[in-house]
Amino acid sequence: MNKLSLSKRAGILRGLVEGGSIRAVARMTGTNKDTVMALLCEVGAFASIYQDVTLRDLRCRRVEADEIWSFVGAKAKNATREGQGDIWTYTALCADSKLAVSWLVGARNSENTKAFMEDVASRLANRVQLTTDGLSWYLAAVEEAFGWNGADFAQLIKTYGVAPEMPGTARKYSPMECTGAIKTPVMGKPDLSKVSTSYVERANLTMRMQMRRFTRLTNGFSKKAENHAHAVSLHFLNYNYCRPHQTLTKTAGRKTTPAMAAGLTDRVWSVEDVLAKMEGMIGAEIS
Repeated sequence: MNKLSLSKRAGILRGLVEGGSIRAVARMTGTNKDTVMALLCEVGAFASIYQDVTLRDLRCRRVEADEIWSFVGAKAKNATREGQGDIWTYTALCADSKLAVSWLVGARNSENTKAFMEDVASRLANRVQLTTDGLSWYLAAVEEAFGWNGADFAQLIKTYGVAPEMPGTARKYSPMECTGAIKTPVMGKPDLSKVSTSYVERANLTMRMQMRRFTRLTNGFSKKAENHAHAVSLHFLNYNYCRPHQTLTKTAGRKTTPAMAAGLTDRVWSVEDVLAKMEGMIGAEIS
């Protein structure tokens, strides 16, 4: 790993954050797939630690939360050994800066929902309006994390019609039509006109487009949960700090990332900046 030049490592990272698979990035950069995986794990671990430290005292006004599905090794119904099955990524997004405030990778259950909401609450500097989907575990998780009446909390509960009539196997690839959404106040005084999960759902689409592991109907899915988590952390570091957001850029009149909009940095980062930050942190630990 240490023998790779900065330009080579930067090339690998660019391939990964643009949605390349491990093998594809290895072919494009002329490296071994094990080298690509090792760099992903190294930078993914740094991305998790760095953002855990820096995403604090955030002055968000509106936060949206949602979950996105994927799997490791095999889907739950096809799993044959321990460690395989469905895996979910909980995501909280600031509606104004588009900053990914917090995320959690794991099973979708009451324990992880509680841990996720506690982490979200710990990163905020002020009272917020919070919107989640209709997942029932959020009700207790939000109250425990924020305290009763500690946030203006509402759920957006979507209703769906019947599955479309299609011949053969085509039906399972066509999602049920969303026929409506019910805005349900839960705690505090949420502004119902601003109850939405549109931004976080758009961020979920970005995850599917920018991470090969989330692409449906391919063999690029994660084989280990740890590697899946590293890929998610790297994605969010790139999303928050390196990738200018079109809406923010249009408003500000210059290339602007969510981290810039949130006041966490004053410029767009490059992947070389990420590697320099990582090496600086490692050097500080050694000294």
